[in-house]
Amino acid sequence: MAIYSFYIFDRHTECIYSKRWLQQPQSSSKQARPTSASTTASVEMPARKALSAADDAKLIFGTVFSLRNIVKKLGGEDDAFLSYRTGDYKLHYYETPTRMKFVMLTDTKTNNLRVVLHQIWANLYVEFVVKNPLSPVEHPGGIGVANELFEMGLESFVSSVLVS
Repeated sequence: MAIYSFYIFDRHTECIYSKRWLQQPQSSSKQARPTSASTTASVEMPARKALSAADDAKLIFGTVFSLRNIVKKLGGEDDAFLSYRTGDYKLHYYETPTRMKFVMLTDTKTNNLRVVLHQIWANLYVEFVVKNPLSPVEHPGGIGVANELFEMGLESFVSSVLVS
């Protein structure tokens, strides 16, 4: 199992924490395409430009927001969005009762990580960020989680998940 990245969004849709571990592999089907049906020449597609961390987080949140709305409209209020998979990655989603959103991108073969995201929230975020008297309650303007214990705990937890 490979973990690519992890994001935390607050109830105001701001990305308050993001961490990247591995780069997502680029699909080989996007490399070359024929210019027309009658020719066999191919056009090289330019490599996808890397997004900034802020743009990446905005795209992730927009995707999750849209998919959650679709799931609620098609399945009703009781239905929940858990994850989705593309050819290159799988997105796992967990929302807390306080509307904090935890998102993790992994390889496509990974099973659902909803329990893992819940453990990150309950055992790491609540313990090291929420219960920390020096940590802000709100994160205005995207001021993120800057807590060494949380980051070290997350690194340790993710490496233990990778081993098992």
